[in-house]
Amino acid sequence: MANADNIRFDDQGLVPCVAQDQATGEVLMVAWMNREAFDLTESTGDLHFWSRSRGEIWHKGATSGNTLAVTELRLDCDGDTLVALVDPAGPSCHTGARSCFQDGEPDSPAIHEVLPGLERTISERLIAGDQDSSWTAKLLADPSLAGEKVEEEAEEVVRAVREETDERCAEEAADLLYHLLVLLKTRGLDFADVARVLASRRGA
Repeated sequence: MANADNIRFDDQGLVPCVAQDQATGEVLMVAWMNREAFDLTESTGDLHFWSRSRGEIWHKGATSGNTLAVTELRLDCDGDTLVALVDPAGPSCHTGARSCFQDGEPDSPAIHEVLPGLERTISERLIAGDQDSSWTAKLLADPSLAGEKVEEEAEEVVRAVREETDERCAEEAADLLYHLLVLLKTRGLDFADVARVLASRRGA
């Protein structure tokens, strides 16, 4: 966690804090902290801000239930901006959107948004439960079929690396990742579970 004594609060006693989903890297919102909000965040584990419009401490999600559980607070090199890595309990924006940064449709998702977006689509298909609605729903209802597709796509990746172009390698790898994410979802797992294992092996 960041050390409060190293934070350079502005002349109003505030510092901007960016809330970032620790599992996906997506930026969820930006607000202001004072020293009290920082201390409350540290002591409770939930993100607290200072509301400039209301002039009071703001426990994010206290009313809606959409709290932001903090896993880490990071301070930038100048000491005047914080990043809070969080686990969101629900939408972060008051509009009901996952992120406050949803004004207008982006031309395409940022690279780090692709896998989280795909996983959310897979989860939506799982909840809908209509096998006839999509290939994803059919795979989710039949883990054996999903497993067969992972085996098939893995073989195609190996063959592409050995015999085909870089473009074909990337395309086959994309197919493999998609089917692997679907297979993991049949066990209630997602990429974050895999990433945590990889993180635990760092330096091994």
